[in-house]
Amino acid sequence: MASEELKRTVAQYQEYVRRKGVDEQVLSALCQAGQLALTPGEEYDKEYGLAITKYIKETINKLVVKVSGGDIWELEKYAQKEDKHYELINLYYQALLLETRYLFESFMFYMERNRMYEKRFYQPRRKTLGILVQDLQDLYEGKIRFLGISLPARTGKSTLCIFYMAWRMGLRPNAHNAMGGHSGLLAKGFYSELLNLIDTEEYTYKEIFPELVVDDSVIQRKSADEFTINLGEADRFATMTCRGIDGTWTGAIDVSGGSQENAGLLYIDDLVRDREHSLSPIRMETTYQEYLNKMVDRMSGDYAQQLMVGTLWSVIDPLMKTEQKYGGNPDYRFRKIPALDENDESNFNYEINGFSTKYYREMRDRLDSAEWCAKYQQEPFVREGLVFPLDELRYFNGIMPEGDYRIVAVVDVAWGGGDSLSMPIGREYDNGDIYIFDWLFDRGAKEVTVPKVVGKIIENDIRQCRFEGNVGGAMYSTYVDEELQKHDYKCNCTEKKAPNRMSKMEKIMAYSGDIKRNFIFLNTDGQINKAKKEDKQGIERYERSRDYQMAMDELGMFVSVGRNPHDDSADSLTQLAMFIEGAVTTPVVKAIKNPFRR
Repeated sequence: MASEELKRTVAQYQEYVRRKGVDEQVLSALCQAGQLALTPGEEYDKEYGLAITKYIKETINKLVVKVSGGDIWELEKYAQKEDKHYELINLYYQALLLETRYLFESFMFYMERNRMYEKRFYQPRRKTLGILVQDLQDLYEGKIRFLGISLPARTGKSTLCIFYMAWRMGLRPNAHNAMGGHSGLLAKGFYSELLNLIDTEEYTYKEIFPELVVDDSVIQRKSADEFTINLGEADRFATMTCRGIDGTWTGAIDVSGGSQENAGLLYIDDLVRDREHSLSPIRMETTYQEYLNKMVDRMSGDYAQQLMVGTLWSVIDPLMKTEQKYGGNPDYRFRKIPALDENDESNFNYEINGFSTKYYREMRDRLDSAEWCAKYQQEPFVREGLVFPLDELRYFNGIMPEGDYRIVAVVDVAWGGGDSLSMPIGREYDNGDIYIFDWLFDRGAKEVTVPKVVGKIIENDIRQCRFEGNVGGAMYSTYVDEELQKHDYKCNCTEKKAPNRMSKMEKIMAYSGDIKRNFIFLNTDGQINKAKKEDKQGIERYERSRDYQMAMDELGMFVSVGRNPHDDSADSLTQLAMFIEGAVTTPVVKAIKNPFRR
């Protein structure tokens, strides 16, 4: 533990900074104190040492923001561009260097210190990938044993994980690790990228792990034929072996797990080769069994860990099957980041080499719903058994036809917790067509959704609204009615429970034909805007809102076979169809004896 003398000295330095401001000599002295606390010996105290380095970084960053208006990274970009030197940047990196053996993010920052900002990988992507860095940190510390990561293609997931493997290899050079993918060619790519990170001057790996350097290389042994790298003592198994699933694993690879301090990692990336591979149930099952019998079988001991990365093509993807089996296990964590977020904005609009919202929206319009949801939104589903294929539904351009109509709306109530409150709103015309021109679709608690439901009722001049009576629907209807009274707005809010003799799936299937025949949905040109606007001719034109788009995405994924993670969209449309028809119960015919016959 850190001595009281060291703690008093650090406290004096911090008091000096508080009273007189930032002094580079004092910050340098604090770096030395942090180094003392983070170096094995009498003063070693990991938590205290990291608290010192955190203080140094925060102090420097506050000063930079105060003076320049930008953070330390903005100052570094300016310094690189103008070829200037600032000692504060150097001190910041000194603090990061002390943290590299403990914090993966600090390792990432320091590894790219010598690179120009526009060539760096992590900093321009930190806003999105930062959460994955913390997940990987938790994996290293043993808080979880399995981490599954699902991101769209070309968003940096594999590069991030290769950095992570390099970090682990330096910290545990005598542990045994393995990287596997769908082919030997992919394994060769992993191997080459690792060598580039570990043994080139472009990165600072040798500065971070100087004790591993022998004859100007940290690599003790390597084999370009076997794709092996060894950073530690001579051993039968290398620190890292890269191999395709089609290669030899038995007897050639070990993923060590004898202790947490020296735990090895099995890193699996892209077991599914391409779309054609994902569409073959036989090939997918073969891949899954090979993954279990070849790869997972090489994990030994109680502490071996696993990292699995990919783009989710199908519900029978090995990563999806693992989640279905272990999704509730606290030792397992599954992280999915879709292309477009809940606001229909890009999650990957990186500062450098990113993907804009426009790019993803246009991609969504080009692809069929199944491929878009799986490849980009990380929401795979069975393509067979789709009840509402989006290309089979009816659409209109946002301009409502003339003629007599009535406005119809229902509310499928939800109280948060992952389900969505779904409120489709339509105009029913005399010919039976129902134009769904607006849609409230929200996963918030009632404090969030009740005002929104009230707003939709008033905004769209709805005078009758049906609420599903199950799971507290009557109470929810009362909340809405009370709020409408406060606005002196008249609307007949009723509730009706779903028929007990009819399961939800049976109900949806029974009315699916009516929905596809009679319901007409807003089309989209990729622009998600306000629900209503006027065009240049003053004609009222409706466009999909964010809620509308989310509801349609979910509707297009509903299947009659297999598991539906969410059914709120399909269920609410079914309730609307039943409300329009007036069907509130399922007729029952019962035979009785004719009393007039003997």
